[in-house]
Amino acid sequence: MKLPAPLLTPNQPLPDPSKSNRDGLVAITRELTPQRLLEAYPMGIFPWTENPVTWWSPDPRGILPLDRFHVPSRLEKTVRSGTFSFTINRAFDEVIRGCAQPGIGREESWIGPAFLKAYGELHRMGYALSFEVWKNGKLAGGLYGVKIGGFFAGESMFHLVRDASSVALVLAVRHLIAEGCSLFDLQMVTSHTAKFGAVEVSRAKYLKLLQQAVQ
Repeated sequence: MKLPAPLLTPNQPLPDPSKSNRDGLVAITRELTPQRLLEAYPMGIFPWTENPVTWWSPDPRGILPLDRFHVPSRLEKTVRSGTFSFTINRAFDEVIRGCAQPGIGREESWIGPAFLKAYGELHRMGYALSFEVWKNGKLAGGLYGVKIGGFFAGESMFHLVRDASSVALVLAVRHLIAEGCSLFDLQMVTSHTAKFGAVEVSRAKYLKLLQQAVQ
């Protein structure tokens, strides 16, 4: 059976994503490792399934322009109300496991055991971050992603309390801006992220922005 993309051995490099089809399937591997993730993200490639591991760079690409980040007024009031407290990298494992659980509008998750292991190792290496919000001392929601230089790839977010994931996004973005982050990758735009100003850009433009951000 002919595969829709090349099946790579552990020592083979990922191919140039700019030469892939518009759907963006770049390659297939049998393993998901932190080293492969660190190779992929600066190239504009991310994994989407784990059995087998498929690597993608779609065209167009969803991003959150940080200079035009919009916070709806009701949510801004919630952020300022003090209902939630905010931390960074305090509960990475709990956040990624929360993102892996089915929820409203997300009956299935691509975050399986291989993802939990690889991103957990990437976190311990200092490249995968979690942003948490708490209510009354309990984890209410959060998001995690990968940060390399001035680039951040938002991978997934979850909430157990209304608005918790949105508050996590707002405070995470503000933290990343303060740290000099210039590119927030969403992979694709959803109706939820569109409320914050998310837009689609061509893969060619995305790869240029990425190159500038990771340097």
